[in-house]
Amino acid sequence: MPADTPPAPPTSKDVAAAAGVSQSTVSMVLSGKWPGRVSARTAQKVRDTAERLGYRPNPAARNLRLGRTRTIMLVVPTITAPFFASVYIGAARVAAEHGFSLVVFTWPLDLDGPFDGPQEAIDGMLASSMAEASLSGMRRPVPLVMLDSDPDGGAPTVNFDIEGAMRDLTEHLFALGHRRIGHLAADIDVWTFQCRAAALEARVPDVVTERAAISITDGFEAAVRLLSRPDRPTALVCDDDTLAVGAHKAAQALGLDVPGDVAITGFDDVILAEALELTTVRLPAEQLGAQAMLGLLDLLNGRTPPRPVLPAELVIRRSTSPSAALTTAAEPAD
Repeated sequence: MPADTPPAPPTSKDVAAAAGVSQSTVSMVLSGKWPGRVSARTAQKVRDTAERLGYRPNPAARNLRLGRTRTIMLVVPTITAPFFASVYIGAARVAAEHGFSLVVFTWPLDLDGPFDGPQEAIDGMLASSMAEASLSGMRRPVPLVMLDSDPDGGAPTVNFDIEGAMRDLTEHLFALGHRRIGHLAADIDVWTFQCRAAALEARVPDVVTERAAISITDGFEAAVRLLSRPDRPTALVCDDDTLAVGAHKAAQALGLDVPGDVAITGFDDVILAEALELTTVRLPAEQLGAQAMLGLLDLLNGRTPPRPVLPAELVIRRSTSPSAALTTAAEPAD
């Protein structure tokens, strides 16, 4: 052997021989499973021997023996939206604290057919803002927690209090005198937007709705249609802050003052909402990811996870405020 060849790293077999114990004892001690099985003196001897020899367990080899990868997959519709970036941050933080890695896979909401993403090298899955039925074609059963999804499905869920948020939002608009309210709805057939529509219609039965894809351009065009009606709404409730930005641009293009002629509200509270001073509903996306990861850890450890419903917060900014013109604008058109 050449003189400059480094020595091979010590193994658990080396530790066992030096400590005068079996390899299984070394494994129990270094994995923390020794209490009640070996004495404290023996456990300390094993730890001291491992330290003296410079032995470090190989987690990859251990996971391979256990048939685990300690990898979780987060499925989101897009990675460009700030909301889903925050979901990832929350989930990744909790995953790292428990020795797991988190990978992201995108599955756009407008894709038809069953989910066909990678499924072989993961221990569990978090799926955000999609239908559980989309996952019915999984090639093998994978522990699953759904985020911002139908709570009546079979998988555990973590959701927002959408009904409470819409109650606070509409009460705010009612208090300002708004009675003609338009809904700029996301044209996506998933639970979270169905829930927003149902909650708004329960509070405003005569709400006028226009649907649009979630983009500033589509939001602009749908808002122009709403704001060009003879009975123009005095307030627009938008399903998403991106749509609200489009609505704000539409109001400007039509020569309408915000909030003097029309109030505009959004959902999510991303940085665009703050920049335009939009009243919006703040959804704690990072907390959503963290709670979902904790629920998945429960599943992986054989426990039944809770199904938390996270509170949403109404954030009032300049895009909704009392207006002298509202008294007459809120009256039915002749």
